[in-house]
Amino acid sequence: MSLELQKRHKVEMRNITKRFPGVVANDHINFEVETGEVHGLLGENGAGKTTLMNILYGLYQPDEGEIYVRGEKVKITSCRDAISLGIGMVHQLFMLVPAFTVTESVILGAEDAKRGFVNIRQAEEKIKELSERYGLEINPRSKIWQLSVGERQRVEILKQLYRSADIFIFDEPTSALTPKEATSLFSFSRSLAREGHSVIFITHKLRGAMEVCDRITVLRRGKIIATVKSESTNERELANMMVRRDLVPPIRPEVEVKEVVLEVKGLHAFDEDGNLVLNNVSFNIRRGEIFGIAGVAGNGQSELAEAITGLRKCSGGEVIINEKNMTNAPPQRIRQQKVGYVPEERLTRGTILDFTIAENIILGYQADFALRGILDSKLIDQYAEKVVEEYGVKTPSVDSTARFLSGGNLQRLILARELSREVQLLISEMPTRGLDIGATEYVHRKLLEAKKRGVAILLISEDLDEILALSDRIGVMYKGQIVGIVPTSKANIEEIGLMMAGAKVDAKGKQNETS
Repeated sequence: MSLELQKRHKVEMRNITKRFPGVVANDHINFEVETGEVHGLLGENGAGKTTLMNILYGLYQPDEGEIYVRGEKVKITSCRDAISLGIGMVHQLFMLVPAFTVTESVILGAEDAKRGFVNIRQAEEKIKELSERYGLEINPRSKIWQLSVGERQRVEILKQLYRSADIFIFDEPTSALTPKEATSLFSFSRSLAREGHSVIFITHKLRGAMEVCDRITVLRRGKIIATVKSESTNERELANMMVRRDLVPPIRPEVEVKEVVLEVKGLHAFDEDGNLVLNNVSFNIRRGEIFGIAGVAGNGQSELAEAITGLRKCSGGEVIINEKNMTNAPPQRIRQQKVGYVPEERLTRGTILDFTIAENIILGYQADFALRGILDSKLIDQYAEKVVEEYGVKTPSVDSTARFLSGGNLQRLILARELSREVQLLISEMPTRGLDIGATEYVHRKLLEAKKRGVAILLISEDLDEILALSDRIGVMYKGQIVGIVPTSKANIEEIGLMMAGAKVDAKGKQNETS
């Protein structure tokens, strides 16, 4: 390899192939990252993006292919090998111990012990210097459990900087950040590139990829479709490369909103440790309206959904559904008020993975398919086959177990169960988390179809683009409170972002910091 290419290519992966039972995750991939570059990796779920980066980070071993770092052929058999080569990976699910301090989390695995002791104060000073240099403000003595999602991500980044990483891999880094935090991450990534480091962004957010990346590589079914310069492409072209068709942006239908279906009045609730997680929450939703709840994870959104659906006891306030007081009513009684629920955790709450497709489709509604207490399997199968076809759940048979469905198909299954019957209120919590753009488009379309039929929808999402695209009104949650409610027609992303970070908007649109 020429000296010029050695200087230019920080990482080169040649003919990388990785097979799992029944699938080729990476099919002879050639991928390179230049010095001083931010390089995006785009693709649907299962396209092979994370598998490729897990190989670079030593979590997987390729079946075929070679890896070069700074022009030298290397064999990366473990994360320790990758770290020694200056490769750092910030995973989508943070690898942090809640009870540890920031300093303990950063130095874990990289302790410089002399005579059996770790100099914590010296480590704190180094972390403080790195945080100030890169604009990653953090208190080295704070406990991880005390930090916001954005602050925890800073800890993960500081961990890589502390180890003198030169090649940074970010896996879906903006999925749970406020707009301001995402902008800060983009700025940080650009500053790393200016210093000669290399950054790899695994993402499904086209706008973010276009904003921060110099080049973008698109994967589909384990193969590279194209590598393009960001300045020479657009979001529509990238989406087409990912799914082989044009995506139709969601258009909210004009629906005459009618009577109130859900009214929440002064709701209070505590978590299992006795902490107040819902503090005087009030709002209402009418027929044919989508009310979006925006906020960074951990500010009471999940607890709100649980309180409305009877899964969490309220200590104060009221939940009124169809003019009936359903506060602390059993979940089955709430369902009888024609309430559907798409939970955040599709694997643990939304489905029973060892049940068949047919059995999952009737969960919660078994009585509708029973005669004298005995389930009618023939009726269940007929109903399941009809619903599976209507909602496009890809499965060889309704007798197959749900465990073998992809994330997108599991979400279709849950939507099919909740929307294929008459519902008047739908609680939809993180409906597209972890889904690719094709599956996301489908979910959005189904929610808007339900709105058009007059269903009142509570949409809880961390994806601000999703909230703005689908909602008629937006309420923002911060520390268990609704800090502002704005009509989507008058909202802007900066205003919502400020509220997500704790700013309160008064009737005139003026922002004030909440306590």
